[in-house]
Amino acid sequence: MFRSALMTVMTEAARKASKGLIRDFGEVENLQVSMKGPGDFVTAADRRAERLLVDQLSKARPGYGFLNEEGGEIIGSDASHRWIIDPLDGTTNFLHGIPIFAISIGLERDGQLIAGLVYNPISDEMFHAEKGKGAYVNERRLRVANRRELETSVIGTGIPTLNRPDHPGFMKELTAVMRQTSGVRRLGAAALDLAYVAAGRLDAFWERGLNPWDMAAGILLVREAGGYVTDLTGGQDMFKTSDVVCGNEFMTRELRTLIANARKTG
Repeated sequence: MFRSALMTVMTEAARKASKGLIRDFGEVENLQVSMKGPGDFVTAADRRAERLLVDQLSKARPGYGFLNEEGGEIIGSDASHRWIIDPLDGTTNFLHGIPIFAISIGLERDGQLIAGLVYNPISDEMFHAEKGKGAYVNERRLRVANRRELETSVIGTGIPTLNRPDHPGFMKELTAVMRQTSGVRRLGAAALDLAYVAAGRLDAFWERGLNPWDMAAGILLVREAGGYVTDLTGGQDMFKTSDVVCGNEFMTRELRTLIANARKTG
């Protein structure tokens, strides 16, 4: 499959950063799991991967800005382009030796997402998309699932953890979705959740409390796979609202309605 110069730059950067993550993941598996030692180790691995991504992408596209999970925002001389990067989405999985994590790279032009990549180095699955050119995993074209019955669907979500508020509100949502669907899955890496929706592995996905780097690449993947992506009010302000819901047109609408109604109860 032909890849554009831009996607070649992105895939090469992701593969180079992944080498360190694969090495560090092997080390994490051998560490005693505690809050201090392995946590500090993973933070260092995260930052090393981010520095490498910034270095590689800056060399290939000088002047582009960055919005990074670890390093924050870097204003570039080219004000129209901005990379949005998560060097290690699924940090908790990584810390516990669970091989479900990814590098996520999105690119904006004048505020519009034009390219996205989500790479799981353990499975060697490279999900990638460019605006108007479709979505792929490695060389295979992706399409969202066309299922139109909630009763047979499998839905992805993210569960609010210790440092996030509104657990009771989430439990209302989760209870409603569990009652109406075939199953709910929590991978622990939003970028991969979105990629799995694009691949038709999940019928839909919703989550609150996300950052732009968690979902930038995945949003474009879903769109280019023929899916719909909105915030939980049906708008397009996912970066501002910090929430997302996606799937095919039917699933996105039905899931959004189900969640809204759940919030009104009790």
